[in-house]
Amino acid sequence: MTDTMFPIGGDLPVHRLGFGAMRLARGTFTGPVRDPEVGLAVLRRAVELGADHIDTAAFYRHEGVAANDLIRKALHPYPDGLVIATKVGPLQDERGLLSRQARPDQLRALVEENLTGLGLDRLDLVYLRVGAMAGPGGESIADRFSVLAELRDEGLIRHLGVSNVDAAQLAEARAIAPVAAVQNAFHVQDRGSAALLEECAAAGIAFVPFFPLGGGHAPIDQARLAGVAARRRATTAQVALAWLLAASPAILAIPGTGSVAHLEENMAAAGLRLTDEDLAELGG
Repeated sequence: MTDTMFPIGGDLPVHRLGFGAMRLARGTFTGPVRDPEVGLAVLRRAVELGADHIDTAAFYRHEGVAANDLIRKALHPYPDGLVIATKVGPLQDERGLLSRQARPDQLRALVEENLTGLGLDRLDLVYLRVGAMAGPGGESIADRFSVLAELRDEGLIRHLGVSNVDAAQLAEARAIAPVAAVQNAFHVQDRGSAALLEECAAAGIAFVPFFPLGGGHAPIDQARLAGVAARRRATTAQVALAWLLAASPAILAIPGTGSVAHLEENMAAAGLRLTDEDLAELGG
């Protein structure tokens, strides 16, 4: 891989193009369960291709297929240098949607669930995912983040992160304990967190976009990337990932997929260098 590296928390260097495990259990929020054997193959191939940063969560599961179980089965004992990040906070409702948030007293059990599922004694990076299915802002995160800070002090967590937050919530967390990473929605056509990205870059905090290829409430208009993709002999997904890597040295991209072919396509984006002309056409 030719992309540069970033030290999460100052001591966990990873390539800036990693892998997101959300789509291993199913391709969409309402899609059918995926073949776990394919998920195992995707994970092993990701590591073969140089992915050393895997982003997961215990709630990435569907009909008995769980991302954490697949990661453990495919990769444990984990190779040296592999960083596994997870997140806690959302709770599933009776429909399987992440519409509720854990109380502070529920977070320890969620962290322990990740430890067990991944077969680890300590988690490299744990995000407090805020807001359930809503956007960032509008609530205090101090009580919940303080619980994770206590678990970090106990040695169950190495580094802490926050996800789906605004600047005030990030400041609230940083007043309690060091924040190593922020995970917010962000992609080539969804730049609502641009100011927060700048703040993270200045502070040495990793910025890890979720939905880096679109999804959720902000899909990418593929036609707007088609000209650059044709000129660079690349796919629009590769252009979107290359744009992220060019946007800031603090960005760590974690595209997810349940397909080996799509994985290989995504990982090849690490070698795609966009020109000034390309970046101007994409809006900077």
